[in-house]
Amino acid sequence: MTKKEPPLLKVHLDRIIGGGQTIGVLESGKKCLVWGGLPGETVIARQTKKKSSYVEGVVTEVINKSNERIAPTDPDSYLSTSPWQIMQFSSEQHYKSALIEEAFELHDIVLPNPIDLYSDGVEYGYRNKIEFSFWYDNDTEQLDLAFFRRGTHGKITIERTSLASDPITMVSRAVLEGIRKLKIDGRNLKTLMIRSSRSGKVSWQLYTKTEEVDAKAILDATKHSSTICAEIIYSNPKSPASVITKRIATTGDATLTDSILDIPFSYATEGFFQINLPVYEQTLRDMKKWIITDKPIVDLYSGVGTIGLTIGGDNITLVESNESAVREMEQNIKKLDKGGAKAILAPSEKVLEHITAESIIIVDPPRAGLHEKVIEKLLEVAPERIIYLSCNPVTQARDVAQLAEKYGIQHHRGYNFFPRTPHIENLVILDLR
Repeated sequence: MTKKEPPLLKVHLDRIIGGGQTIGVLESGKKCLVWGGLPGETVIARQTKKKSSYVEGVVTEVINKSNERIAPTDPDSYLSTSPWQIMQFSSEQHYKSALIEEAFELHDIVLPNPIDLYSDGVEYGYRNKIEFSFWYDNDTEQLDLAFFRRGTHGKITIERTSLASDPITMVSRAVLEGIRKLKIDGRNLKTLMIRSSRSGKVSWQLYTKTEEVDAKAILDATKHSSTICAEIIYSNPKSPASVITKRIATTGDATLTDSILDIPFSYATEGFFQINLPVYEQTLRDMKKWIITDKPIVDLYSGVGTIGLTIGGDNITLVESNESAVREMEQNIKKLDKGGAKAILAPSEKVLEHITAESIIIVDPPRAGLHEKVIEKLLEVAPERIIYLSCNPVTQARDVAQLAEKYGIQHHRGYNFFPRTPHIENLVILDLR
């Protein structure tokens, strides 16, 4: 039986929405959300998902092009990694600013100043971490690096991604060539996770679906002068994620090191660490202006502590729920000789006693935003200031609307951490009324 091809849809696109897609309305009245289209364009899109009130799709043809459209740098794979490669960078800055404003307007919050979206102007090569999948062609027995196609479970083979740093590109190709020479069955491979420091050093992990691999042969075949640590990891194939079930082999215990605002941090390949360090540093400089140095600082959702340990002063409590992140944080506290810093392994909502009226509170939550219990505690004890960095302005605006019972916005600024993608970081400084 021949598999039925998904339908093609003609739609005029109106605007970009929070998730990064562009939306239009079909003749049937149903909303249509697409990747690969821009506001003002009429497009043909292949349907990838159908719901009762909307459909989703990927543009296959542009009938009327927007003046903002440009040719993507990665024409074959941009939809998988950075779907906003199709617009001028100035347009990206505009749309991200508009999405921040829209998120707050949704909760009837008027931001006190025009949106300022910081960018260092670097559009490509900024990512210091990439996770590649693999594609193995059974007919040709050819192994390739791959990404998942957006909106599907299929994959697209790639040679490189323009988002990655040059060292990542060089070492990933060396790893691929080494594996190819060994004629390893690609169906046993899960992902290649690879990171680079600003000095050009690289660490990587090859995640396999089986423990029955010749790890020594792989490590020998994939050597590169920039690599300081390489690991072969068995990852339970029942999990789609690259989780460490067992470390099979490693070339050593070296970790990458980078300085953030002149403070050195060590981090593991799989560890929590920022992707775009130059823009992150500007964010920290801006946040530091709002730190009150003679007050205790509580850093919730603190990851490996790169916010609190750089701008938090001597009396800092860092709370993080990820065990490996806390382990790295504790190592960094020791290396930095931060005797006044305390790392706590717990979800923020489980250690609310650390939120006190005398403290300055820093929060950098996941996309879901602040836990309801954290908001309740903040309103109960009313710390003088909350420094709120968010990777999702929609949930940030929701949280700020609840905190508005006692807090007002003193400052706000957006940051383009991830150029050519829809992702936005936004900083809000809240002071007690």
